[in-house]
Amino acid sequence: MAALLETKRNPIAAFARGVVRVLLAAALIWCSGAMAGADGSLYRAQTVVTGQGEPNRIIGFGACLEDVLIKVSGQPMLASDRRLAAYKAKAREFVSSFDYHDQYAGKPHHDEQGTRDRPYDLTVAFDQNKIDGLLAKLGLKPWRSQRPALGVFVEMLHGPKDFIVTSEGTQSDLQRDALAAAAGKRGMHFVLPETAALTSANVTAAGLLKMPPAQLSSIAAPRGGEAILVGQLVWDDKDLGWTTQWRMAWRGRDYTWRFRGVTFDEAFRRGIGGAAQVLSGNGDPGRSK
Repeated sequence: MAALLETKRNPIAAFARGVVRVLLAAALIWCSGAMAGADGSLYRAQTVVTGQGEPNRIIGFGACLEDVLIKVSGQPMLASDRRLAAYKAKAREFVSSFDYHDQYAGKPHHDEQGTRDRPYDLTVAFDQNKIDGLLAKLGLKPWRSQRPALGVFVEMLHGPKDFIVTSEGTQSDLQRDALAAAAGKRGMHFVLPETAALTSANVTAAGLLKMPPAQLSSIAAPRGGEAILVGQLVWDDKDLGWTTQWRMAWRGRDYTWRFRGVTFDEAFRRGIGGAAQVLSGNGDPGRSK
């Protein structure tokens, strides 16, 4: 009765409160769906296969299984774990569904090329309970806690070219794409600095590795960056690849890891993967073998 009387006295206010309740309910539904979708995405992976034949599909299942185990656990060192070979050979047992996307969709076949030889994106979804059970057998567990967004600062040094990868500008196009692919593969989110913010904070490519994490955090935090990952990639003509070092400060500890002779795609995968290893509590990437 009180609610009815209040509605009669101020119908506009009552209507507004009703709208707010509806919007809040919708927001909660959306958030729940988004969280479920994000969690489900950890158990999906994609690889490229030739044709849709079963032999190549089985190989693709194995590659996707490895990616999902790493993504769910946050432990990139699984890639070199010999125990994984046996499970990859029977990866189909862990698959819940899969589908193909023809990379040449809409393009005519050439000569004798048919669906057998065309490249396909194979997307594989795995059974969550089976993946979690397999991780337990490997002595690992799913990384369930909220994953901090990485504020990524990377110096690219190639001969006279020396620049920081930023969120805008054509100079960083390839690096941005590679970072996005690496983050997706490892189940991470990241933000890059804007050029104007770097200039305002007097952050240069040559001095990036010497910058205090707190100063870099002040640049990344407004964009959503919660943990700072700093990297340097230097081109080496002898190795025909990038000499790379990464560093990260997290919960009072400093972590560094290095490697050389890789593409920058692989360098970013190892950088993002090492950060995931630290954040998930799976050890020090600089000491992993």
